[in-house]
Amino acid sequence: MNKFEALGLGEAIVKAVNEMGFETPSEVQEKAIPILLNEETDIVALAQTGTGKTAAFGFPLIEKVDSNSRITQGLILSPTRELCLQITNELKNYSKFIPGLHTVAIYGGASITDQAKQIKRGAQIIVATPGRMQDMINRKMVDITNIGYCVLDEADEMLNMGFYEDIKAILSNTPDDKNTWLFSATMPKEVSTIAKRFMSSPVEITVGHKNIGSKNVSHEYYMVNSRDRYAALKRLADANPDIFSVIFCRTKRDTQKVAENLIEDGYNAAALHGDLSQNQRDLVMKSFRNRQIQMLVATDVAARGIDVDDVTHVINYQLPDEIETYTHRSGRTGRAGKSGVSMVIVSKSEVRKIKAVERIIKKNFEKKEIPSGEEICQVQLFHLANDIAKSEINHEIDSYLPSINEVLEDFTKEELIKKFFSVEFSRFHNYYKNARDLNTAGDGGRDSGSSDGSTRYFINVGEKDGFDWMTLKDFLKGVLELGRDALTRVDVKESFSFFNTASEHQEKVLAVFEDFRMEGRKVNVEISKDSGRNRGRGRGRGRRDGNDGGYKGKRRSEGFTPKGKKRSNREDRGGQSGNGRRDRRKRSDRR
Repeated sequence: MNKFEALGLGEAIVKAVNEMGFETPSEVQEKAIPILLNEETDIVALAQTGTGKTAAFGFPLIEKVDSNSRITQGLILSPTRELCLQITNELKNYSKFIPGLHTVAIYGGASITDQAKQIKRGAQIIVATPGRMQDMINRKMVDITNIGYCVLDEADEMLNMGFYEDIKAILSNTPDDKNTWLFSATMPKEVSTIAKRFMSSPVEITVGHKNIGSKNVSHEYYMVNSRDRYAALKRLADANPDIFSVIFCRTKRDTQKVAENLIEDGYNAAALHGDLSQNQRDLVMKSFRNRQIQMLVATDVAARGIDVDDVTHVINYQLPDEIETYTHRSGRTGRAGKSGVSMVIVSKSEVRKIKAVERIIKKNFEKKEIPSGEEICQVQLFHLANDIAKSEINHEIDSYLPSINEVLEDFTKEELIKKFFSVEFSRFHNYYKNARDLNTAGDGGRDSGSSDGSTRYFINVGEKDGFDWMTLKDFLKGVLELGRDALTRVDVKESFSFFNTASEHQEKVLAVFEDFRMEGRKVNVEISKDSGRNRGRGRGRGRRDGNDGGYKGKRRSEGFTPKGKKRSNREDRGGQSGNGRRDRRKRSDRR
């Protein structure tokens, strides 16, 4: 018997599930579906983003509505247009083998009369944003007086966005004896209030623990001066050449500004916020899903519709005003069983917020340092080498080889390699060689992991060997027989990594790895060129020229080709919006 069939689902949904390739129910699905299928009850389900909540309430709702009746029987409220459309498309896929069952999306930014016509033709299930739903009720374009089921999806986010009054007004138009199913990633007091007011003895399901972040996500923070926030963002991107990320800003204004700066500097970036038309947002999301965009800069509200499993990094350009919102942000990565990284860029005055987030998500942050120019150059050089090694040979060039060989015959193999890499790398290296230190000293008593008195090492193992920063740290701890706290700044790339130890351990580290093999392969450890740099007195300290650079020209998979330092003061201008002060702009500017 199919595992979904064992939950009690009918043949039509099981057939759709099999066709979609689903094999094993998620934890929230295993817990919620049997209850919702077999009982007429209210329910509060707490589960992180990306755990399959839509199917957890969608499967039972499809089973319970009567497809032979044209009246609306189920209402799903969600916070954003993107999420509304996402849920609608998923429900249509789940019910594709159930004749006559129609799901209609109701949201702002599209014709209200067209949506009303779709409902009039018959919509057993309506998926709606609260604002548009209330508008249609006021215009008497929709009738929800006979629904049997109301789903509040992403309830915490809807309340954070100020939809409490809309939700209250909408629910006042529904029957008292309906079942209300509330699904949320976190359980702030506002969600508890709505559960008490509008639900009757709800069954509570918790996957993991309340407000706790995904176990597949590691959390890091980087402390810089406020004016260096944008420069730090670029360095983090450069240090992770295969980055596929969502960057969070607090306001639409900052979101647009950061995206524009990144695009101008040659990154594949775009903005996603409430001022974009629906068509613009759809185009941005299509480009992001196709990986034509590597860095999507978004507001918290707009990002609710992002359903992409392969996001490698979430970067908090600014911490959210509401601590619980961080859980939603970090939930954009580490999905579908994959690992992810959530990075936070903070100023010295914001470090206390990190501790507050740690209490909420029940996870510790690792303090890391913004990579130096030398370190970024190493990363990019080895990334280029790795890409070359993986490239397939194009035999169309075979006919040209004799002439090429004739031009290059006077050079040795080593000289050819140096020349080839110099063509792609020199401008990048020249650009970064005098890059200043962006890290800020002091963080309120935390172990800073500074390289003062420490040695930084390069090791030729990385993600392709099955490591992330946690497992590599455990591996090194076991091999070197040093305490876990003796290893700091562990940064894992695709085919190599970096780590630090106290300088007193340098001789031991090099001795252990002098002839070390892992599964027959030699593991090489070298002292990084950047190891001796004094971070408190880095080159260029005190200069205000902002020379961390902008990239002109197209970003390529082989690496970047920066063209000089034409954009002075870009760092200063780019970081002004995130100076640690509480943003008091209107809610409309946060969309």
